[in-house]
Amino acid sequence: MTTAVSVVLADDHQIVRQGLRRVIEAEAGFVVLGETSDGLAVVDLVERLRPDVLVLDLMLPGLCGLDVAREVARRSPKTRVVILSMYSSVPHVAEALRNGAAAYVVKDAASGELIRAIRSAAAGSRYLSPPLSERAIEAHERRTRESEVDMYEMLTSRERQVLHLAAEGLPASAIGERLGISPRTAETHRTNVKRKLGLRGPAALVRYALMRGVLDC
Repeated sequence: MTTAVSVVLADDHQIVRQGLRRVIEAEAGFVVLGETSDGLAVVDLVERLRPDVLVLDLMLPGLCGLDVAREVARRSPKTRVVILSMYSSVPHVAEALRNGAAAYVVKDAASGELIRAIRSAAAGSRYLSPPLSERAIEAHERRTRESEVDMYEMLTSRERQVLHLAAEGLPASAIGERLGISPRTAETHRTNVKRKLGLRGPAALVRYALMRGVLDC
């Protein structure tokens, strides 16, 4: 008897999650184990449920999908990540793959594309929905390797969480409460983030988060 492919959904729109659940569970051999709208909750949910596949939006409150994908790859390596996003630019796709995603599907694709992506990811293969191409991704990766070091890559996981929450406008006290750390520790992380990225002031931090794709506009 074939084991069903288990899936967890992460998207900040309830109506999108409901639609995804219907599409996936209508397919024989697929089961949705759980869902969440909070970027900070995704990794813990995946660790607890151990799904075969995580279907993940890039833009989530609390922590962006790229950093979620990175943490899932580190803490639950058997779970394959399928990005489902409105963004179809080569840099977005290349960075998602670099952060551990196994597949990338644009949100205006037909539902069959998502099913193929989930099936491919669960089987250990990479999948890009049209019009995305492996050749364009590889060319972008070559150019990226030849460019300057990306300082965002130098941030720790905790610093990325603080960056995201600070860019959402949360003060140190609220950041500390969300992350289970003291306000002083949260402020220290925020200071370190600004120092590493060369940012001055809250506005610069928000602009950087928008430019870097950490925060949706």
